[in-house]
Amino acid sequence: MDEIFLPLFPLELVLLPEQPLPLHIFEERYREMIGECLRAKESGPGRQDFGVLLAKGQAISNVGCSAEIVSLTRKYSDGRMDILAVGKRRFEILLTNEEKPYLRASVEFFDDEGSDTPGEGEAQAAIGLFREIMRRLHQASEMPIHLPQPYRHLSFRLAAPLPLDLDFKQRLLSLRNEPERLQQVVQSMNQMIRRLEHVQEARKKAGGNGDMWH
Repeated sequence: MDEIFLPLFPLELVLLPEQPLPLHIFEERYREMIGECLRAKESGPGRQDFGVLLAKGQAISNVGCSAEIVSLTRKYSDGRMDILAVGKRRFEILLTNEEKPYLRASVEFFDDEGSDTPGEGEAQAAIGLFREIMRRLHQASEMPIHLPQPYRHLSFRLAAPLPLDLDFKQRLLSLRNEPERLQQVVQSMNQMIRRLEHVQEARKKAGGNGDMWH
């Protein structure tokens, strides 16, 4: 019966498919939850993944992304632990269960409607914008960008490392159409480049190094 429920981890972030997620687990209830996932990972039976949901105050989003634990990177003597997980599949909550110290839910997993891979021209244009933003953000002439083909879920792979609004990332997570998602990410990247250009011009005029985002 427990396997029909997905353990939930509300966090102030939006996890996207294929996105790495390092976590420090310190609360007792989540130590119990992650411990159960790790035991299932070692022995086989039981649910090995958990769901990450955007939390704002007492409210949590209805759409999230499951996370698969890649490794337990550190175990502390007091029971705390560091793990590395990765985003896997999107889901929508059907009903919640509060029988355990942590929240669980019956969920419906979903994928894109239609292809989740953009055309080569669209992909290269979007990746070019991404490279330019990373170059400007890190103030480096060259940035190592590793985006191997096929460009499945390219919109998620580009959006994950960018300082985008959480509500925007949540909308991306809910969209079931890759061309529409990629278009929105491209629009956001164009806006970001214009903002970066404005900030850099202002810095030159002021002769200082002001905060790039404020």
